[in-house]
Amino acid sequence: MSMRIDLNSDLGESFGNYVIGNDEEILDLVSSANIACGYHAGDHNVMQRTVTLAAQKGVGLGAHPGLPDLVGFGRRYIEVDPKDVYNMVVYQIGALRGFADLQKIPLQHVKPHGALFNMAAKDRAVADAVARAVHDLDSSLILFGLAGSELVKAGKEKGLSVAEEVFADRTYQGDGSLTPRTMDGAVLHDENDVIDRAVRMVKENQVEAVDGTIVPVKADTICVHGDGPKALAFVKQLRQAFMEAGIEIRRVSD
Repeated sequence: MSMRIDLNSDLGESFGNYVIGNDEEILDLVSSANIACGYHAGDHNVMQRTVTLAAQKGVGLGAHPGLPDLVGFGRRYIEVDPKDVYNMVVYQIGALRGFADLQKIPLQHVKPHGALFNMAAKDRAVADAVARAVHDLDSSLILFGLAGSELVKAGKEKGLSVAEEVFADRTYQGDGSLTPRTMDGAVLHDENDVIDRAVRMVKENQVEAVDGTIVPVKADTICVHGDGPKALAFVKQLRQAFMEAGIEIRRVSD
């Protein structure tokens, strides 16, 4: 059986007159799209446009709910009650699903954004709230979570299909968590190193942490960021590297 990986990207992050990313071009290269739902980025017009593009290109459609933090792009940690987490996730999924219904395509998955993603990776109460929101709204949705995290465990306990996610351009701590963006070295910039690292994660199911620890990971889907100046060229290179390594790119729902 050939190896396979889902290639996902966070999209729909423009807002009003502010344009972020290369959404239309990136959608030609990825298999799944995580579309911002208006809390950390995006707005109703951007959501409609991005959903329409994803539908036209046959990309797996996902809701990308975040904390209500447009100024901080959803990357600032905010103390939130699990009840708030539950309701904000339901609210944001529902908003995106409205645009998906207009295109007559189903949502494929839900992936929390930024600080909410990292909180759910470690805090079981937050993880449970996210998983319960997804389950109660639509138990057929696939929940994306950091490989080996509390969110993955919570989703499985709820009976959800779970996709364990790895990151090509982020460094890892010895406990399997992502290095916080507030720390030096959180993001990798050497494209060749990032590509080699991504291929190893898929083929060998492991990643080297910043302290030299070898961390086991299950790679169902890998995130590539589409908003950098070299993002488009990088994703093309990564696709080519996967093809040369015998790794097929397919949506997690296929």
